[in-house]
Amino acid sequence: MTSIQKTQRAWTVIRRGTPDNAAVLNKEWPVPQDLRPGEVLVKVQAAALNPLGWKLMKFIPGFISWRPYVAEHDFSGVIVNANGTKFKDGDPVFGWIDAPLQRASKQGTLAEYLKIPAEHIAVRPPNLTPVQAAGITLASLTAYQALKGIADLQPDQTLFVNGGSTAVGIFAIQYAKAIGAKVVATASGKNEAFVRGLGADEFIDYMKTGPLHTYLEKNAPSTKYQVIFETVGFMDPSLFTHSAKYLANDGVFISTGPLPTKFNFSALWDGLRTAGAVLLPAWLGSVNRKWKMVMVENSVDDLQELQKLFANGTLKPVVDSVYEFEDAHKAYERILSSRATGKIVVKVDPTAQ
Repeated sequence: MTSIQKTQRAWTVIRRGTPDNAAVLNKEWPVPQDLRPGEVLVKVQAAALNPLGWKLMKFIPGFISWRPYVAEHDFSGVIVNANGTKFKDGDPVFGWIDAPLQRASKQGTLAEYLKIPAEHIAVRPPNLTPVQAAGITLASLTAYQALKGIADLQPDQTLFVNGGSTAVGIFAIQYAKAIGAKVVATASGKNEAFVRGLGADEFIDYMKTGPLHTYLEKNAPSTKYQVIFETVGFMDPSLFTHSAKYLANDGVFISTGPLPTKFNFSALWDGLRTAGAVLLPAWLGSVNRKWKMVMVENSVDDLQELQKLFANGTLKPVVDSVYEFEDAHKAYERILSSRATGKIVVKVDPTAQ
């Protein structure tokens, strides 16, 4: 292993709040030196933002927080200490730090170096640049585990994606089309060409429909959807509670998790409505359809399968915008605008392409 500096620059979360207040640039954050068996040290080239990142900053109260910690979860980089694992020094890799690992280690990806279990990374596909690979792991794992693992989506079935231009929706559409399924997706009208370009067979402009569940009830498909994948994180359960009209009897409604953008009475009420719709049995008037939340987990097998899908071009990354390391707050402004199409990437190494 080459000589590694003892301190580094890292965007650390030090308090509860929005990213402009909660995350600060620490120029003396320690570089991990104590690698355990199975861990590697990576020099980060680029990192990507996720909604999970800013929501953890904003909503986790102090009494259960693990602050200070380094922000964010997705990255690409180069191994500088393979530490006896199957990798070797110099390998270009991509991967992620999940929330439990971040909590335990205080590691995050908006830093120059990170230590990470080797099972959380894979060799970067040779057709992807570090910037392109930086944001693929969390979103593609979520889509893959939802559609392959939970839904077992088949080629002769139809998938409805609510949020076709979201980071997860982008990969859900691509994966479904790769296996031969039909895809109906929603997004705002300005993103229609983009969503259709991903492979969506039908497009719905949610800006023009009014309540989406009402539109689907009035325009129910002749063959009901086998899978509804809600990738936006809506708290309102109406799309599920009205789904008997457009979701097959043996179909499944999958959510990335109803996460509020703010806590107030309305969000609390929507949360209670969602819980009631999911937990009450059908004979008490609940929805006679399956509701599942995809709790993305690290899987070596899934990472390897996704690596192949990216390497052969079946899945393609979409980068919305790229920011310099010092401009991380501007990157968070972009993700908070809800106008991004694809991943927002921060270059940790200014030479990364």
